[in-house]
Amino acid sequence: MITRRGLLTGFGAFGLGGTGLAGYAASESWFDGITRYNLSPPGWPADRSLRIVALADIHACEPFMGLTRVRRLVAAANALRPDVTVLLGDYVPSRGLLRYADWIEEPRIAEALGALQAPRGVFAILGNHDWWEDDAAMARRGGPTAIGRALAANGIRVLENGAVRTGGADHPVWIAGLGDQWAFWRPNSRHELRRGRPRYIGIDDLPGTLGQVTDTAPVILLIHEPDGFVNVPDRVALTLAGHTHGGQVQLFGYAPIVPSMYGRRFVYGHIVENDRHLVVSGGLGCSGVPIRFGCPPEIVVVDLGPPRRGALA
Repeated sequence: MITRRGLLTGFGAFGLGGTGLAGYAASESWFDGITRYNLSPPGWPADRSLRIVALADIHACEPFMGLTRVRRLVAAANALRPDVTVLLGDYVPSRGLLRYADWIEEPRIAEALGALQAPRGVFAILGNHDWWEDDAAMARRGGPTAIGRALAANGIRVLENGAVRTGGADHPVWIAGLGDQWAFWRPNSRHELRRGRPRYIGIDDLPGTLGQVTDTAPVILLIHEPDGFVNVPDRVALTLAGHTHGGQVQLFGYAPIVPSMYGRRFVYGHIVENDRHLVVSGGLGCSGVPIRFGCPPEIVVVDLGPPRRGALA
C-alpha cells in the first residue's frame, strides 16, 4: 500500500537523480517563470494599453504548491504592476497521486490569493477540479463551490457566466468569465467518449455571458478549458485560458497527453484563428503527478496595445 510518506520519499529520490531526465522532470515543476505576450488584436483599440497578469492551475497542496510558494507567486504577480489580474481556475489539487500530498483548505488558499492587487480589479473563474474535488457541490450538481465562496470572501470577483465593466469612462473594458465547461461527469462517461461525445456536462453559457456586455468597449474573456474558444465570436478581443498545463510533459515540443477534445490544437501559447486571439497559459501547478517536463510553470503577462509609459520591461 502506498503511503503519503513513501510517495514523497520516492519523489525526493526521483528528484535527486543527478542530471538525468528523471531528476529534471521532478524538479522543473518548482521553477516559476514569467511568459510575456505583446498583442494588438483586431478587437482592441490601437491607442489603448492594458496589462493583464494571469495565474492558472495553481493546484495548491503541500509540499509541491504550498502556501509559501503561493504567496511568492502573488508577490511576483503584484510586482509586474498589472492593470487587471485574472485567475483562470483549478486552485485545489487533483486526486491522482497528489491525493497523498497534504490538502490545503480552500479558505487558506483564498486568503493567500486575496493579497493580489490590481487597480482595475482581480477576477477569477473556476476550473473543473474546483468542482470535481468538492464533494458537496458534486452531490447537489450545483454551486456554490467551497473555493468560489472563499475567493469571494477575500475580495476576488468570481465570474461564473458573468461580465463586469471596469476602467471607468475613459478606458473601459469588459472582463467576462465563463462557467466551467467540464463541471460534472456524465453518467456512463466512458461510453460517451467511445461514441465521440463529450464526457462532461458544463455550466457554461457563452451567449448569456456576452449578453451582459451592453456597449462597444472591448471584451476580455476568461475560460478554463480552451476548447470553448471554437465558439467565441470576434466581438471578443482576447480569450485567456488554462487547464492544459501545456501538456505538463512535452518531448521535443510534442505533448503526448492533452486534456482537450481537440488534441493539441489549443495546448499552449498564443493561438490565432480567423483573427480571433487566444492565449493558453501553461499554468503553475501539476495535475495527477507532481512532474513537469518541457513546459515549466509560468505567470502570464499580456500587454495589449502600445507599451505603457513607465511599464516594467
